[in-house]
Amino acid sequence: MKIAVIGGGASGMMAAVAAAAQGAQILLIEQKERIGKKLLSTGNGRCNFTNLDQEPIYYHSENIAFPWHIIEKFNAQDASSFFLKLGVYSRNRNGYLYPNSNQASAVLEAFRMELERLHVDILTETKCLDILPGKKQFQIQTTKGKLFADRVILAAGSKAAPFTGSDGSGYTLAKKLGHRIVPVLPALVQLHCKEPFFKSLSGVRAQGKVSLYENGTCVAQETGEIQFTNYGISGIPVFQISRYASDALYRGQEVKAVLNFMPDFSQEMFTTFLKARISMRPAKTTEQFFIGLFHKKLAELWVKLSGISRTKQVGQWTTEDIELFVNLILNFTVTVTKTNGFEQAQVCAGGVDTREVNPDTLESLYVPGLYFTGELLDVDGATGGYNLQFCWSSGHIAGREASKGA
Repeated sequence: MKIAVIGGGASGMMAAVAAAAQGAQILLIEQKERIGKKLLSTGNGRCNFTNLDQEPIYYHSENIAFPWHIIEKFNAQDASSFFLKLGVYSRNRNGYLYPNSNQASAVLEAFRMELERLHVDILTETKCLDILPGKKQFQIQTTKGKLFADRVILAAGSKAAPFTGSDGSGYTLAKKLGHRIVPVLPALVQLHCKEPFFKSLSGVRAQGKVSLYENGTCVAQETGEIQFTNYGISGIPVFQISRYASDALYRGQEVKAVLNFMPDFSQEMFTTFLKARISMRPAKTTEQFFIGLFHKKLAELWVKLSGISRTKQVGQWTTEDIELFVNLILNFTVTVTKTNGFEQAQVCAGGVDTREVNPDTLESLYVPGLYFTGELLDVDGATGGYNLQFCWSSGHIAGREASKGA
């Protein structure tokens, strides 16, 4: 049996290995000059290849039960064992697994050695232009001519980080074959905000909670280090909620982010905290009051927005002055206007509608012998190894199922 795997990224390599291990003849087709290019940039070059803290809430899809069904069939422990057999010993950092070498290149090299050991044929710098199902075989039209295969695994990736080869061409191929594409939007990405003061905050980092509101309703919350750019907000908590911002903006909704810089305090507790701080040094000026508590640039902005004199002694603050700062610090509200594009996104929300895919085999419900894996599907995970875990899970299942009967 000959299987063509279209796409040499994480899920494509996994699918090729899983299918070849069952005795199938595999042709791995990659449009870039080498396979696994995107994998090299994951985890800031260290490759956080999975996470031992696995829960359904870390995965998103229109078909909400689908991702977890896949993860359960090949879980984080299975992935860790798989890589250990390939020679990749893992380092556990609070559940986040990295190769012990701290090099993403080690994971890629391990895949390359395994693909070679299993005699997988790899065709690089070859773009798939069309997939034509036949009575007995698929005809695959590429930039290097026609190829034929008994089964096809489509692992062409999303539109995120297109310089690595994820150009969205897989969506076009899937659509031609009759599949619906859930709108594809940037996810795990920075947010642009309307307010003019962000240039003054560029480079500031602060711990806090980010709450995302769509038309006044909170749709997502995350806590962590918020990073400010000259156009808006970034950092892991912002990345985690960005898919919801992308979706709401796509639908033309009003999107606001509320930043809480003291999330461990209730409003009443923080009011009491500020009053106690005032009582300790009532002669301090408004300008001096936040030194040692918050980043200077943030404090300067809050003072400016408050309209309270910089030279006013804090012992002379009114109840209204204190309430004003409490609100600025606990409910700092900004308007989100857009996300960064696919070039900056780590993954995409949206993709091939998973309701049109067999959840046990990942075979198309419309085209027998066609399988889907990885980021091409309408599944996106939280940052922290979850998107790679879905690539390993879906790739392994598709490769195993497609090779049955080999």
